[in-house]
Amino acid sequence: MLDGKPRFKTYHHPAGGWGAAAATAKILLEQSVVTKGSRALLSMNQPGGFKCSSCAFPDAECKKTLDFCENGAKALAFEATKFRVTREFFERHTVSELMERPDYWLEMQGRLTEPMRYDSSSDRYVPCSWDDAFALIGKHLRALESPHQAEFYTSGRTPNEAAFLYSIFVREFGTNNFPDCSNMCHEPTSRGLPPSIGVGKGTVILDDFEHAEAIFVIGQNTGTNSPRMMSNLVEASKRGVPIVAVNPMPERALVRFADPQDVIQMATFGSTKIASEFVHVRIGGDLAFLKGVMKVIFEREESGEKIVDWKFIREHTVGLDAVRDDAMAETWPELERASGLEESQIRRCAEIYIRSRATIICYGMGITQHQEGSRLVQQLVNLLLLKGNFGKPGAGISPIRGHSNVQGDRTVGIDEQPSQDYLDRVRDVFGFEPPREHGHHTIESVAAMQAGTAKVFIGLGGNFVRAVPDTERSYAAMRKLALTVAITTKLNRGHLVHGRDALMLPVIARSEIIRTAAGEQFVTIEDSMSNVTASRGVLQPASPHLLPEVEIVCRIAQATLPNSKVDWRSYSEDYCLIRDKIAEVYPAIYSDFSERIESPRGFHLDVPPRELVWPTPNGKANFLLLPGLEVNASVSDPDMLRLATIRSHDQFNTTIYSNNDRYRGVYNDRMVLFMNAEDRAARGLEDGSGIALETISDDGIQRRVSGLRVLDYPMPRGSVAGYYPELNPLLPLDYYDKISGTPAAKSIPVRVVAACRPDAGDEVPGRIS
Repeated sequence: MLDGKPRFKTYHHPAGGWGAAAATAKILLEQSVVTKGSRALLSMNQPGGFKCSSCAFPDAECKKTLDFCENGAKALAFEATKFRVTREFFERHTVSELMERPDYWLEMQGRLTEPMRYDSSSDRYVPCSWDDAFALIGKHLRALESPHQAEFYTSGRTPNEAAFLYSIFVREFGTNNFPDCSNMCHEPTSRGLPPSIGVGKGTVILDDFEHAEAIFVIGQNTGTNSPRMMSNLVEASKRGVPIVAVNPMPERALVRFADPQDVIQMATFGSTKIASEFVHVRIGGDLAFLKGVMKVIFEREESGEKIVDWKFIREHTVGLDAVRDDAMAETWPELERASGLEESQIRRCAEIYIRSRATIICYGMGITQHQEGSRLVQQLVNLLLLKGNFGKPGAGISPIRGHSNVQGDRTVGIDEQPSQDYLDRVRDVFGFEPPREHGHHTIESVAAMQAGTAKVFIGLGGNFVRAVPDTERSYAAMRKLALTVAITTKLNRGHLVHGRDALMLPVIARSEIIRTAAGEQFVTIEDSMSNVTASRGVLQPASPHLLPEVEIVCRIAQATLPNSKVDWRSYSEDYCLIRDKIAEVYPAIYSDFSERIESPRGFHLDVPPRELVWPTPNGKANFLLLPGLEVNASVSDPDMLRLATIRSHDQFNTTIYSNNDRYRGVYNDRMVLFMNAEDRAARGLEDGSGIALETISDDGIQRRVSGLRVLDYPMPRGSVAGYYPELNPLLPLDYYDKISGTPAAKSIPVRVVAACRPDAGDEVPGRIS
């Protein structure tokens, strides 16, 4: 229910199971797509079908009749919905009126059906022809004093073909300004891993889960953010593989899980215990935990045990001595304080790692979204290197990325810091000289808008204004722009916070058929384990007036660059030609792309560390030092709490499927703050009290969110959590990892500044006060 009374009830059942089955059926019914959606689900993640537009976890390598999860079904239902946002909808609603609506309400209105242009005189979006839309974009871009005055954003749902052409168009236009959704999540992987192992990707494939002898899941809520991975964890648990879950919040799926596709388990209401060890680390305490595990290893080595793989170390690594000296210098009282853990538990986890001959470390944004996120990722590598956990079955590092093609977009050129070798290949293949200087990441792009140096923003998917930090200032920055362009499937907040001119350009969705003058086309996706597969939509487009992303990119390029050296028209019709050009620009990994993609299961891109090849400057894997025990700047305020912004279970990125979060027992409410009961009592609050939170910062800007309700939750002392994007106003724009540009959304310093009723008249939930 959208307007139901908030309820809070502890969820005692296993994750998955009948709850997931019921939620899937409910969402198909709500969107009135039971028959159509059920048929489409049979094609999702199957050879000859389409790839889920939700998470980036790989397809099952064995043939499954069903290879989707609850949240994948939600994503499909919202794409296949019968509801439509037509020109009549905008005749009824001004933009100002729509700004008062919640994000969930906006999403529930359905699919956009035709291109629309903002009309300032009526404060409404009005119909616009495709030709006029492209002409307006071209006019604005050609009028810029410099190409660097434009920002070109990409969402992770964009397929390889569109992302590749987008990167070529923008570079021929003359800039490397590529703010990207990965800037806000796994950019510390892309920037942190290369100095360690030479590539910015994980080294694990699905088959490794069958050979692992230990699995560590750190800072990642698997059951909500990548539920298909739960099947791998269930099978590992059944084999007796120890699974260590490290997180400030005990996530239900990592405690106990029922596989909805296990007929016996469903029939008997059974479930599988997942985590053999739950490590209740405080927010930001992961570094101390990792150093504690390494300290145990080094201590036992000094006592004469043979734990470290010295042969591997000598042949493949450099830098161990500094990392060892650093870990050994830490004292156990300090490690306990910084991690929030007892020495005995750290030693138990170290024992699990020591006994394992093949270990996988999986991680998510609980690792990456800190001020030292990139260097924290490197500490995971340090631990794996100690026992040679690369280049053998069942071992390696596995970043569990978010959106379905966020890794693929990076691979094919969406990168604000391109290498000179790549730019040389673009020059040689396409015949123009691309810009050589680095462009803007997401934080820099918002700063450019604030400064007035950015004039145009084009968003290839996504909901930029709701994903970025410092909501109030980011809204004001976007409104300074001369033109904003949203290439999208559904209505969201990003269409309502816009420039003086604004366009909404509706696209064919992942699950829908793409037809061009050359016939039916397919696109390709790279998952988080570097597998590239074809995606062929099976549903009819939601409207005859939609265009594929590839065609939109090509026509923007044609409207902007009338003398372009690139044959945009041909690429908009025949996607095989695009894949041939990808192969020319990336011959080492994409050779024979068009032929290899015909394989029903696609192909795997080369990841050299799997073969113990290290594409680093010194040709070795590098132990890299992160001194101290803190991954965020210290704060002296005694009332400080560390806030992590999180997703609910009924959410994917900024898309809200409902106002419920059943695994955490929250219903009909998103303005909640999960808090340790002792922290709550120390502030004189009752469970359920209404509060306001304020950011602790020294920049003179007050950041406050009111209308929050405190909920007792098993959080470590000093750690709290709440939902994003609602709490994004508390995250300062300049509070980020300087290596990657990723906002430190998992460690915002805040304090409780006032008690208030959540329904107080001027304390409207979700508003910035």
